Amino acid sequence: MTSSSDAYPVPATPYRAAGSLRGRTILMSGGSRGIGLAIARRAARDGANVVLLAKTGEPHAKLEGTVYSAAEELEAVGGSALPLVGDVRNDDDVAHAVDAAVGRFGGIDVVINNASAIDLSPTDAVDMKRYDLMQDVNVRGTFLLSKLALPALRKSSGGHILTLSPPLNLDPTWAGRHLAYTMAKYGMSLTTLGLAEELRNDGICVNSLWPRTLIDTAAIRNMAGGESMARAARGPEIMADAAHAVLTGAVNQAGTTGTFSTGNFYTDEQVLAAAGVTDFRPYSLGAAEADLVPDIFL
Repeated sequence: MTSSSDAYPVPATPYRAAGSLRGRTILMSGGSRGIGLAIARRAARDGANVVLLAKTGEPHAKLEGTVYSAAEELEAVGGSALPLVGDVRNDDDVAHAVDAAVGRFGGIDVVINNASAIDLSPTDAVDMKRYDLMQDVNVRGTFLLSKLALPALRKSSGGHILTLSPPLNLDPTWAGRHLAYTMAKYGMSLTTLGLAEELRNDGICVNSLWPRTLIDTAAIRNMAGGESMARAARGPEIMADAAHAVLTGAVNQAGTTGTFSTGNFYTDEQVLAAAGVTDFRPYSLGAAEADLVPDIFL
């Protein structure tokens, strides 16, 4: 018989947590696979409650995992999970997720805006349906989930919104390469910027987190040349550890400890270095550090 620890082994990483998410309730968009699932699993290992709002209720032909299999993983490593099939673009689905989180676990402490659509096509080539998808999932979905969770977050003893989006880098290189995607990701980051200021007096932290290098995900592997790109990437555990450090108040932008730090655009390396990690090689998938591919927008 295979034990749950054998089925879902804890990855060996150099991050040593100073805080815990035990008993905290997290509402995440997406999370059935990839970075979102890694972040959820790291929180579940502490004993967190995790509510997953994701579209994949049935197995996908090209992508592993469903919201239900993700929930099984979270419970196997020590967390409590509530899987919800829904679309972050749908107002009723998001409202239901917020109500379900409060009804099941008594409140919401953390919102993680993880759901995102990607298309790196230049303007001539981008399909407008893909453009609309990116705007709806990335920008509107982030805004909507954050907005509807605010009443619950205000009741938390330490509410936090964490969005997986890049620093607002206005170097025209990025808009010039893939304007549609850049606008969609920067829309997520503008939500961080604005809500951090708007909610400062409510005691709700609002931050963004972005990887310094490519991360091995299904989205990367499904792109042209994705398999070779993935070999020059890091595993999603680095983002999971970095998110944990941010959410437990282990680090702020100045690299010091603190429970209230808001309006920051962190990178995974920055956060973990401030949390004491000095060797990032265990996060890599075999490539030398010098050969890792930097992520975009940095």
